[in-house]
Amino acid sequence: MSSFLSTVERSRLQEMLSLLGLEMYQVQKLSLQDSLQISFDSMKNWAPQVPKDLPWNFLRKLQALNADARNTTMVLDVLPDARPVEKESQMEEEIIYWDPADDLAADIYSFSELPTPDTPVNPLDLLCALLISSDSFLQQEIVLKMALCQFALPLVLPDSENHYHTFLLWAMRGIVRTWWSQPPRGVGSFREDSVVLSRAPAFAFVRMDVSSNSKSQLLNAVLSPGHRQWDCFWHRDLNLGTNAREISDGLVEISWFFPSGREDLDIFPEPVTFLNLRGDIGSHWLQFKLLTEISSAVFILTDNISKKEYKLLYSMKESTTKYYFILSPYRGKRNTNLRFLNKLIPVLKIDHSHVLVKVSSTDSDSFVKRIRAIVGNVLRAPCRRVSVEDMAHAARKLGLKVDEDCEECQKAKDRMERITRKIKDSDAYRRDELRLQGDPWRKAAQVEKEFCQLQWAVDPPEKHRAELRRRLLELRMQQNSHDPSSGVQEFISGISSPSLSEKQYFLRWMEWGLARVAQPRLRQPPETLLTLRPKHGGATDLGELLWPEPLGVEHFLREMGQFYEAESCLVEAGRLPAGQRRFAHFPGLASELLLTGLPLELIDGSTLSMPVRWVTGLLKELHVRLERRSRLVVLSALGVPGTGKSTLLNTMFGLRFATGKSCSPRGAFMQLITVAEGFSQDLGCDHILVIDSGGLIGGALTSAGDRFELEASLATLLMGLSNVTVISLAETKDIPAAILHAFLRLEKTGHMPNYQFVYQNLHDVSVPGPRPRDKRQLLDPPGDLSRAAAQMEKQSDGFRALAGLAFCDPEKQHIWHIPGLWHGAPPMAAVSLAYSEAIFELKRCLLENIRNGLSNQNKNIQQLIELVRRL
Repeated sequence: MSSFLSTVERSRLQEMLSLLGLEMYQVQKLSLQDSLQISFDSMKNWAPQVPKDLPWNFLRKLQALNADARNTTMVLDVLPDARPVEKESQMEEEIIYWDPADDLAADIYSFSELPTPDTPVNPLDLLCALLISSDSFLQQEIVLKMALCQFALPLVLPDSENHYHTFLLWAMRGIVRTWWSQPPRGVGSFREDSVVLSRAPAFAFVRMDVSSNSKSQLLNAVLSPGHRQWDCFWHRDLNLGTNAREISDGLVEISWFFPSGREDLDIFPEPVTFLNLRGDIGSHWLQFKLLTEISSAVFILTDNISKKEYKLLYSMKESTTKYYFILSPYRGKRNTNLRFLNKLIPVLKIDHSHVLVKVSSTDSDSFVKRIRAIVGNVLRAPCRRVSVEDMAHAARKLGLKVDEDCEECQKAKDRMERITRKIKDSDAYRRDELRLQGDPWRKAAQVEKEFCQLQWAVDPPEKHRAELRRRLLELRMQQNSHDPSSGVQEFISGISSPSLSEKQYFLRWMEWGLARVAQPRLRQPPETLLTLRPKHGGATDLGELLWPEPLGVEHFLREMGQFYEAESCLVEAGRLPAGQRRFAHFPGLASELLLTGLPLELIDGSTLSMPVRWVTGLLKELHVRLERRSRLVVLSALGVPGTGKSTLLNTMFGLRFATGKSCSPRGAFMQLITVAEGFSQDLGCDHILVIDSGGLIGGALTSAGDRFELEASLATLLMGLSNVTVISLAETKDIPAAILHAFLRLEKTGHMPNYQFVYQNLHDVSVPGPRPRDKRQLLDPPGDLSRAAAQMEKQSDGFRALAGLAFCDPEKQHIWHIPGLWHGAPPMAAVSLAYSEAIFELKRCLLENIRNGLSNQNKNIQQLIELVRRL
């Protein structure tokens, strides 16, 4: 009998994968880069028509943080006279009536017919099939996006074929949550931590045999403040919630409650973990055993307690976990339940207060309050607090597979720890181990800027030119006299690994490892404002940080870039034979990282300058690796930090730019997106290079002098490289002066990229209606900042209306109003559907402009290299 069932289950999984078109990804897994490619589908809001469309539709919507991503409804082509087929309703919790003693009948009943191409797929089956078919990095991206949408996350992924379930620890690694402890918000009460590492009490909800009450609906009600219920856990009353689950029984889901510091909103005063087992505990005993070991309390929903279930629970007599029963006796055997409950009371150390009854006439709000009260009482007493890492440790002991335990992942982790264990203080580490940065690079950058400005002088004195050249060579020789420190050498070894997976694992581990050693002063509330630090004399030092910059992967790559810059400078000057170069392969290593999806620094955030030799060397190597597919469109996003531009780019294209003002790197970063080969001819390019200006445009006023000039130069550089530029604005005020300055400069050169002005509603959660006055404001005559920018450019018509500029042509300009990011109050807010839909429309418009040739002339990488040198 067991052999027969195993064969049925194997065919069930394979049939589901075949139905969804995922069979081909069982050996060579679907990768993150595969899912991010730009294709025909990127430009249309399409609905799936056949089951094989469902995984891609889900990924597209999830990438855009669309709250409807779990809706797997298909739009079928139906003949006009065809009559829709009525489907029998089946409850999510599978209310099936059979003799519990008849195991064979139960098993055979559960194997209903597999879905056909015309039958909708249960969203949980789709999720499990997609995760089984994805590599570790796409799994991580799926889980991260689900967390932003406030969906319940997969914790234990069932394998119905081999009964070798997987605990998804690695997939959770990238999730960082913020919360405020009570009393009300303040710097002292603000917390930010990885969900993998932070400990919280856990509460599990499971079903025994059958239950007419839905666990998922109950969990959603417990987690939702007020009368606004958020469907964190998918349940029977949602679209397709009643469709039979074919492969997702045994799935364990996890979600959290995080307090906002406001007593009127917070259900609990501290973070709380909630766990949900899909399916019956009798069929998934291993998962249930895990939940009893990691939870402070377990809520068991059931209609019937039979002898079989009694024996299962009796085996838990040594457990220290608290147990609560939620019964619906009218659907079950009332007297039998009472008899077995009386036997279980001394075994599980419970009393009658641990037995709750919920029937159709029970007031739902009162019942939810009672569940919350029980959770609150457990929280106030000494209770078990666990992290996801602790859960993984318990899972290993029970024989579950942990995704993080593969050899490549562990080797990468060990390498990261060899680097980070030496970092006691970030500033000291940068000074002692990353020696080519700081003063040496800042001085060299300043000399190169002066030398570049001298090139444009009418009659530059040769003596001054020679002096600058001498100083530069002296600084570069000083840099070249050093060897890479042990930490940098270890980093280089990590990104040189012949295994692509190990290299990617290493980079992710480095990001998290460096974040853990970040100085405590970086963990500030997101409302922290950026400030310039004045020198003792009162003048602002442009080399000083606008905010404390955390130590990150970019610092190790900067160090590699400086070794390459110094060596290249000496070779160009004839001070070093080309045959003695040690670092010529560094740009090749960096270009491989760009191809795997890592954002690379284009403009150094510490010196606010571009290492031209390093960047051009990297682009040359990229050109070699891409061979014939090197046609580029460059898309940049500029704006003052905090206007949501990085979040916008990440949502639009699934990118990985750092977000948040208080702990993001300051430099401008670039990331490469591949255009699918079948679409590249139509779009007119093979790749899109996306540039995020980061914190470079700080909104300095013209009175800031050098600071303003620097911001304007950097804005000119980024916009000059671009085919398309998105200007991100928080409010409907004047465009930042530095960006206006760049407009005026570029107009004189004749290079004007396609501009999109994006006003983002950063605070209001409501969706704003159209506001015609916003467009008028952009077309109105310039204010003081605009006039000052024109005067600095010494234009004779500096006081003319901005409407005369190309970017203000009423027929060509595009002005977008993006609704607020959040639906609800953070940290329990989900991304609003209106935000996601508005970002998709913006993306569609950008791609349409590129395809129609409105984005200025597309360029290949060689042309981009020349443009970098000129600008």
